Amino acid sequence: MSREKRRSEIESRASFEHVRYAQVWEDADTLLAALDVQQGDTVLSIASAGDNALALLTTDAAKVVAVDLSAAQLHCLALRVAAFQALTHAELLELIGSRPSKRRLELYRHCRTQLLPDSRAFWDAQLPGIERGIGSAGIGKFERYFELFRQFILPVMLPARDVRSLLRRKTQAERQEFFAGRVNTWRWQLPFRVFFSRSVMGRLGRDPEFFKYVETDVASSIQERAAHALTALDPSKNPYLTWILTGRHGQTLPLYLRPEHFQTIRSRLGRLEWHQESVEAYLERTPERSISRFNLSDIFEYMSGDATQTLLEHLARDGKPGGRLVYWNMMTPRSRGEKIAHLLKPLTAEAQRLHDQDPAFFYSRLVIEEIQ
Repeated sequence: MSREKRRSEIESRASFEHVRYAQVWEDADTLLAALDVQQGDTVLSIASAGDNALALLTTDAAKVVAVDLSAAQLHCLALRVAAFQALTHAELLELIGSRPSKRRLELYRHCRTQLLPDSRAFWDAQLPGIERGIGSAGIGKFERYFELFRQFILPVMLPARDVRSLLRRKTQAERQEFFAGRVNTWRWQLPFRVFFSRSVMGRLGRDPEFFKYVETDVASSIQERAAHALTALDPSKNPYLTWILTGRHGQTLPLYLRPEHFQTIRSRLGRLEWHQESVEAYLERTPERSISRFNLSDIFEYMSGDATQTLLEHLARDGKPGGRLVYWNMMTPRSRGEKIAHLLKPLTAEAQRLHDQDPAFFYSRLVIEEIQ
């Protein structure tokens, strides 16, 4: 198949100059189970802030390639890599913002010499944000959105004692009773629907262009998934919910920050590389059939149906047979169409099982497709 010049649709519609995500808001445990990385695999991953690219190093992949259109997002990954090289595990948690700290600028200085000049210059201009944590609202737009929610909306929705109770360990029956009796009132429902509406989230949290192809009720979808995360799943084990409600991870950590993975990730940093370019551009200069696993985040959310099918076809033809594509749908239903059904096999039951257990509750669907 000829490999024509490829360019991502979203490049011409949205700005990528600033850090949109200071953290990755897709669950790495779910991702790794869905990808099923095998020894020696090459994995292509959307970089975002770098959390899941680093989490992929806990597998025995031969190489993890992180790509992103945003230089700012890649600077987030670069500083995390430097932190794994220069800091202890406890210091890493302080720098991220997972734990309280009064010495983040000192910790940054320990990492700074590990950075290339462009990343060093970027972070030298972000010192007030670093003081708050490199995964915090001081750095990322989406995290600022959650900070606004935490400071101004959540106190209207729930008393502080009920917020604390949400994060305590309970049985499922106790969680359902608490949610029905203490949480799911009009004081919860109305502010939730306003703050997580398409217009407010587009303006304050993501980018209006990211909702171009959304036709569903954004707030209702997120509200339904939040109820699932608060009742069917255990909020006390949910790092994403913990951060949204408290502004830090505390003892509940995403996969790449857990102490049992620190040395493994540090020892395998040489397997990780990153590039500022689209998935399409990277595929164009990569030998066909050389990549067996693809973490595509939710990139199809920003694409038309036709553009989605075109990229999925390229991925299927360029990827290694037996490999997997994994991606999330947030509000826009996207997956392989009938025209390329012979190239990709949907693993629907496995995807649904993992989605039902996914603590990152923003997404309406997880998609796993096997390359034929």
